[in-house]
Amino acid sequence: MSLFLVEYTYAPEKNPQRDEVRSDHRAWLADLVSRSIVLSSGPFADGNGALIIVDAADTDTVSLLFTHDPFAIADLIENVRITEWVPVLGQFSA
Repeated sequence: MSLFLVEYTYAPEKNPQRDEVRSDHRAWLADLVSRSIVLSSGPFADGNGALIIVDAADTDTVSLLFTHDPFAIADLIENVRITEWVPVLGQFSA
């Protein structure tokens, strides 16, 4: 498997809608964590986005998986960037 960074960018004007869907979004992520697909996730300190570390086969798999995020379904993500990541030191390195 490979590691991928999924970076979300949020539009501030949609904060109220994200607040309404946040529990479903976090439940969806928690399920992926329990299945060792998502290794870590969390919002940026400024509230303008989030980073999710994913263990998956390829970019297409990650892209398809994240169409099921309740935030994506509700059109609450302004931009998604998926980048394959090769850690060489630390807990995520091989």
